[in-house]
Amino acid sequence: MQMRLSGLGALALALAVATAAQAQISDDVVKIGVLTDMNGVTADITGKGSVAAAEMAVKEFGGTVLGKPVQVIFADHQHKVDVGAAITRRWTDVDKIDAIVDVPNSGVALAVQEIAREKKRIVMYSGAGTTALTNEQCSPYGFHWTYDTYGVSRGTASAVVKAGGTSWFFLAADYAFGHQLQKDATDVVKANGGTVVDSVRHPLNTADFSSFLLRAQASGAKVIGIANAGNDTINAMKQAGEFGLVQQGQNLAALVFFLQDVHGLGLQAAQGTYLTTASYWDMNDVTRAWSKEFMAKTGMMPSMLHAGVYGAVLHYLKAIKTAGSDDADKVAAAMRAAPIHDAFTDNATIREDGRVLRPMYLAKVKKPSDSKYPWDYFEIVRTIPAEEAVWPLSESKCALVRKG
Repeated sequence: MQMRLSGLGALALALAVATAAQAQISDDVVKIGVLTDMNGVTADITGKGSVAAAEMAVKEFGGTVLGKPVQVIFADHQHKVDVGAAITRRWTDVDKIDAIVDVPNSGVALAVQEIAREKKRIVMYSGAGTTALTNEQCSPYGFHWTYDTYGVSRGTASAVVKAGGTSWFFLAADYAFGHQLQKDATDVVKANGGTVVDSVRHPLNTADFSSFLLRAQASGAKVIGIANAGNDTINAMKQAGEFGLVQQGQNLAALVFFLQDVHGLGLQAAQGTYLTTASYWDMNDVTRAWSKEFMAKTGMMPSMLHAGVYGAVLHYLKAIKTAGSDDADKVAAAMRAAPIHDAFTDNATIREDGRVLRPMYLAKVKKPSDSKYPWDYFEIVRTIPAEEAVWPLSESKCALVRKG
């Protein structure tokens, strides 16, 4: 009888421990919001692909964490700061969201950062590029996952200058992302002995680049640095081709350039373009297998932003399991403490300012004759070590960075 009571006691204790662990999940569900661009200028490189990538991460993890279901929801911020902020406040106050991911558009991302800091919600930025997210406006709950303007500028601009592109004209998007990208690329150009002869800024989602390109043509610069993203990049490069700028001796440098941009332009127009990327679908058997599943869901291979959303969500769920809770402070600590492993990332880490330390890749768009199968677009030129691709902590203005 005593042995039976002891057995029942052990069972009760085990159930109590399990119940206590489950009780650490607020509202009995882990809810992840993909805040993205479903219909706008960056929809192809984020949008439905980012939602699919988040769902694939949840599926890979098993669909539950600490015995509770994981739910993915999404919303379109329309590249409007007020819309993105309103969605974030509704998600935190009403829908009880636990984490937010993606957030293309740096202006929206900076607004989300402030709300998430106030509400203590984890945010993992894959689509946003501004370095302010881990510099002046860093947050203990904010993680800059995939790339930033500093990293892509150093990779692409330095390669172009070293190849002889020593004088530049910048065509930049007129919002936080474009401003920062232009500044970072300018710093790289000058540091490598080049000059910037002129620049112009354009509104987001511009259809007609003719006046801007005529100014670039008149500048006589060897390189036209395109500091925008998504459809703006595609439209600017298409129209530069129509103006015959490359045939007349100027070169194009797309500072943020994605797989989908090449697909939209075609290899004939995009060939020879240098770019810097955090991942590529065709790197190895693991990335190819994941990407083929993604292709079946979305009809395209993943951009580096899609791969980033997947990796961020997977790491977040692992951190909840490790922390035994979805409490933001505990999860953030667990995220920083653990190395990052996923289909595209091997042993990356998170710096104290929230920046993911990962190698980047300098790539070049293939000639049509060198492409052997669909979406075979990039030639990897070299690996850029993680320490070269991130803002040095010695120059950081982030309050989380220990000084001295």
